[in-house]
Amino acid sequence: MGLLAVTVIGRDGPGIIAAVTEVLAELGGNLEDSSMTLLHGRFAMTLVVAVDHSADDVAGALAPVADPRGLFVSVADIPTDTEPVFTGNQYVLHVHGGDRPGIVSALTHVVAEHRGNITDLTTRLTGDLYVAVAEVELPSDVDGDVVARKLDEAARRLGVEASFVPADVDVL
Repeated sequence: MGLLAVTVIGRDGPGIIAAVTEVLAELGGNLEDSSMTLLHGRFAMTLVVAVDHSADDVAGALAPVADPRGLFVSVADIPTDTEPVFTGNQYVLHVHGGDRPGIVSALTHVVAEHRGNITDLTTRLTGDLYVAVAEVELPSDVDGDVVARKLDEAARRLGVEASFVPADVDVL
């Protein structure tokens, strides 16, 4: 069984998730990972699907769902020879303040300079208030307190507030 990345973007409306996942289920697809949200009033969904069909076959099966709704659908193969390896410490970065260009860029550069990996990022703009929440993984040999201080310095230069705290890791 191969892995496919399926992305769906377009005008929001009722039933998009149901229609897309119904097609995937009919093809014998199993959703292994997903993210679905509204971005500036537009529907955006990314799925990782294990399925015994080619990317072209899945795209063709999704066309009758996408076309009448004006959705953009992309389907691509994901190599199955690599698995994400999480060996570091988990943190959550919260940022809020007045909106301005460069907030995400500056703060994610601090994380990258410390070999951190952003595993999830959500941003919202409400009026002039900008809010970002990022899940971050730091290598075990990186001091989270040092990264927190550097993020705080960068946030102050940007005129926003930031907090960087250890994450509560879900136990399955």
